[in-house]
Amino acid sequence: MFKRLREDVCCVFERDPSARNTFEILTTFPGVHAVLFHRFSHALWCWGLKWLARVLSTFARWVTGIEIHPGARIGRRFFIDHGMGVVIGETAEIGDDCTLYHGVTLGGTSWNKGKRHPTLGNGVVIGAGAKVLGPITLGDNSRVGSNAVVLKDVPEGATVVGVPGRVVGKRPEVPAHRKAFAERIGFDAYGMSRDMPDPVAHAINCMLDHIHKMDERMEEMCGTLKQLGVSIEDLDLPELEACEIVTGDDLSGERLDSAEEGERNEAEDGKNT
Repeated sequence: MFKRLREDVCCVFERDPSARNTFEILTTFPGVHAVLFHRFSHALWCWGLKWLARVLSTFARWVTGIEIHPGARIGRRFFIDHGMGVVIGETAEIGDDCTLYHGVTLGGTSWNKGKRHPTLGNGVVIGAGAKVLGPITLGDNSRVGSNAVVLKDVPEGATVVGVPGRVVGKRPEVPAHRKAFAERIGFDAYGMSRDMPDPVAHAINCMLDHIHKMDERMEEMCGTLKQLGVSIEDLDLPELEACEIVTGDDLSGERLDSAEEGERNEAEDGKNT
């Protein structure tokens, strides 16, 4: 018991830079309190004292704002950062060294009995507000970005963002031995990183790559036809470049300039007439 508690405290130091000392962690970190309550309630659940286990888990929810069903199975060094609004269902299974942020739901999509909640591998990071729903599996060292909604299995080492969740990248294999926890699982706060690729931009870029290949093939065909004496008119086509997704705010200045230019053209046309 004390060994597990020591591991819980050490993992907080590794993953939360705001932690200053052991006493502060044990007295003010609701994520640690929720895990401790769950260990007791899960033991009662396994002993067949299900009502008493539910009472203890309900009390823990009142105190911490974190709801963990006593039937859920949680591995070692599990850390809930901030924690408010976290919900973990009855048949959820969580591996070792996992991290959840506030507002995360490990929920079900069916009212049928049996396995209906997610299974998390080792080293999984789930960002704030993310919803992982159904009896799906998140592979070891995978990440879920903030506010993503995951409904399908996630491969090992992959990163998922968006609604519905899409895999946007896969990290290289993690070495077997690393000293720092952050290096060991490639930890990123909230399951995100600054250079996170945009799946929509990636899809459009793939289409542009295909168009480039088709354009090159058409050029070759036209060149061959010209050598055979076929007359083909040359067209001045715009250059295709890589796609960059921009927001409406980014386009507002361009739209305003276009509108002003149109008004000036209309004014000049009026003067000429």
